[in-house]
Amino acid sequence: METLWFIVLVVMLATYIVLDGYDFGAGIVHLLVAKDDDERKAVTNAIGPFWDANEVWLIASGGVLFFAFPTLYASSFSGFYLPLMLVLWLLIFRAVGLELRGQVHNRLWERLWDRAFGIASLLLALFFGAALGNVVRGVNLGMVENGVAQQEAPYFFLPLWNPTFDPLAEHQGIIDWFTIVLGLVSVLTLTIHGANWIILKSNSKINLRLKPLIFRLNLVLSVFVLISAALWYYVKPIAFTNLEEHYWLWIFPMIALAGLIALFNIKKFKKDSSGFICSSLFILGSFGTTAASMFPILLPSTNDINPSLTIYNASANEYGLSVGLAWFIVASILVVVYFIIQFRVFRGKLDDLGYGEH
Repeated sequence: METLWFIVLVVMLATYIVLDGYDFGAGIVHLLVAKDDDERKAVTNAIGPFWDANEVWLIASGGVLFFAFPTLYASSFSGFYLPLMLVLWLLIFRAVGLELRGQVHNRLWERLWDRAFGIASLLLALFFGAALGNVVRGVNLGMVENGVAQQEAPYFFLPLWNPTFDPLAEHQGIIDWFTIVLGLVSVLTLTIHGANWIILKSNSKINLRLKPLIFRLNLVLSVFVLISAALWYYVKPIAFTNLEEHYWLWIFPMIALAGLIALFNIKKFKKDSSGFICSSLFILGSFGTTAASMFPILLPSTNDINPSLTIYNASANEYGLSVGLAWFIVASILVVVYFIIQFRVFRGKLDDLGYGEH
């Protein structure tokens, strides 16, 4: 049952990354690529009907984490308190930027909320990548110092950074050179993903610049993927043990590689959906590779005194997991029906939607 709920949690998080990921990427395009109001309007129209529904997957994932793995929930939400508060505020500013921008037709007002939306999207992409870096790197569970635990086994607290920016230091920080690299991978990936979504949902002139941009960003992303894989092995030498022992797990990195390579043909794609499918495959394959490599560990411990949090020592009891599964199936059916209706209603290009106009 623990394995099943681990798969459920991974699937929900992967769905969130794919769906809200293109929102973040579109925000980055809105900030750095869009040159005029028409292009910015095309970006907001492309994500307007979807962004708030996509964020529900983050809330739902948090609910599953709270229900299925309460020890991990308590540990991570206290230990990562500072970045979680930053993420919360960034999500608020991103939403406020989208909703308030069209309330007052004043150039200064519109530019203010344009910047709020774009900068919040960029920082969210960076922080979520860094968050994944913290999870795969591990944390000092129990706050062990000089061989003595300062806290109970599952608990820890991390400042935003330590003076050395060293991921292998005894006193770690949220931000170090390893988590920054993964943050940059996240920014590149989601920018490409968001650009592909804009191409899919609009006929704006910005699309003519997005395809060459995606090709160039994909070159940079390929280099960073190789660097991040090497650094992950350096920080966590046992990172690829599961892949070495279970060869069928290589399906996940192969999916990621297929999506990454296919994106180099972005200029040749005849269907606007092809690029979005490829970037989605890269995201799903990469996240699946991470989850498969870590299983059954949920949060690694960087000390030898307190064990890592796994799906076994961090899960709820068997009865609760069984009862919750029945309700989860009902909720999943309702969510799937909702998203089918939503995507049918807003299918096709959305250039004339007029999202945010008042």
